[in-house]
Amino acid sequence: QVQLVESGGGLVEPGGSLRLSCITSGINFRIGLMGWYRQAPGKEREMVATITSDMSANYIDSVKGRFTISRDNAKSTFDLQMNNLKLEDTAVYYCHVFYYMHYWGKGTQVTVSS
Repeated sequence: QVQLVESGGGLVEPGGSLRLSCITSGINFRIGLMGWYRQAPGKEREMVATITSDMSANYIDSVKGRFTISRDNAKSTFDLQMNNLKLEDTAVYYCHVFYYMHYWGKGTQVTVSS
């Protein structure tokens, strides 16, 4: 059974940082495509960052230079380091794995507010 569990969300002031983590189980982590998505109120879910098995990362333009995605194949985890957070980063963040099919975590709330 595939499971994805996110952690690390919370409330932060503009300019602050948060680190999200996703712990996976039940998949061959080394060959999966990992990613973080987010969904703000009233908006569609959007891709934030993805990372391939060979560590190639891709980011949505609005987070380039601020967010960094990483993965630890030995621990079957992947993270999203978010720096210089902005009000518009407020959303529920979901970790995602594509391993023959799509798998999603339940989401973690990130709120950027002064």
